[in-house]
Parts: sequence; C-alpha cells; structure tokens
Amino acid sequence: MKLILELVLSAILHPIAVILMWINLAGRTDLGRVKKILWALLGLVWGIGPILYVLVGDGVLW
Repeated sequence: MKLILELVLSAILHPIAVILMWINLAGRTDLGRVKKILWALLGLVWGIGPILYVLVGDGVLW
C-alpha cells in the first residue's frame, strides 16, 4: 500500500516527491557522491524521476 501511495505522490505531487527524495538521498550512506548527484538530477524529470528512485534505486520518499 505504501508503494502505491508513493507512486501516486510522485506522479501528482512531483515537487513534493522530489524534495522528499532529496532528503532521503542526503541521508543515504550506501551511495557515493556521484550516484547521489545523478539520482538528484534524474529526480527532476517530471513524473518519472521519483518513481524510478523508488522502484530501481531502493529509495523511499519517507
């Protein structure tokens, strides 16, 4: 259920999802600096960036 809610949040409320994604990225220690920067830039792609982060990057929005 949480995954579905994250996907809806990412698609509809993109700016909020991107900010939540950036907060999560800042706290992750398993990613290097380059990967964090790439994920942060990919998150700017409207509607799909945060969705990819949740599904492929093992990230969470909260």
